[in-house]
Amino acid sequence: MKAEQVTEPCAEHGEGPVWSPSWGGLRWVDTFVGGMFALADDGTVTQRHLGTVLAALRPRAAGGMVVALGREFALADGADTELRPLGELWADPEVRFNDGGCDPQGRFYCGSMAYDNTAGAGSLYRLDPDGSTHVVVRGVTVSNGIAWSPDGGTAYYVDTPTHRVDIFDHDPVRGLSGRRPLVHIDEAAGIPDGLTVDADGHVWVAMYGGSAVHRYTPDGKLDGVIDLPVRQVTACTFGGTRLDQLFITTSRIGLGADAEPQAGATFRADVGVTGLPVAPFAG
Repeated sequence: MKAEQVTEPCAEHGEGPVWSPSWGGLRWVDTFVGGMFALADDGTVTQRHLGTVLAALRPRAAGGMVVALGREFALADGADTELRPLGELWADPEVRFNDGGCDPQGRFYCGSMAYDNTAGAGSLYRLDPDGSTHVVVRGVTVSNGIAWSPDGGTAYYVDTPTHRVDIFDHDPVRGLSGRRPLVHIDEAAGIPDGLTVDADGHVWVAMYGGSAVHRYTPDGKLDGVIDLPVRQVTACTFGGTRLDQLFITTSRIGLGADAEPQAGATFRADVGVTGLPVAPFAG
């Protein structure tokens, strides 16, 4: 399968795409400039600046959105209203949030990492609907994609330098437990970055440095590849009115001005399966 380009290369480091009817379609982030992009039905892309760093975002069940900035969570009461920061979670300016998502109960998970990729400097945090925050996994290096199976009983998670996709058991009350590897990825294929899960329980993983998105069965077998014309593939999500299109973000960070002219664009692939509706934040 191949993906088609649907936007100009507007992002330095495109990440975290999310499709939600509540905000009119697709949004994604440009991490290091703190920008949020939105794609309209006519193909127009608009951008809004939200902070110095913008790591991840999800819709709220009551309207608006939750976002992860550099070192704190923030809420907006409407799709385009001002953010209300919830307070910094750590003091070290060399560590930032990176990627996240909501579990079926509407709790927002987001992981951190050091700018210089210091081993073990990151953690996976959880923001609960009551506004409390919890560290649920410590000692990670580049906390990346997280998503849940259709029945909510399994969470898929990437700490990129491990070259793995891991799984957790997930309980609505106790949360995550029993971490173990699902997939070991050969370095030659790239490194795992963001991910999403389809309605059949297959896991779609963006391969940074690998010019591709891989699809894995629930038991970890590679059974599909989407090829892209750029190397730095960062994340993917299902969207469209029938959730049957896979939107894929890319990065041009570290590339020269004339290298890979399509890098930083968002792509789309018709993959013949449907995704899961985005789980909103319940707070």
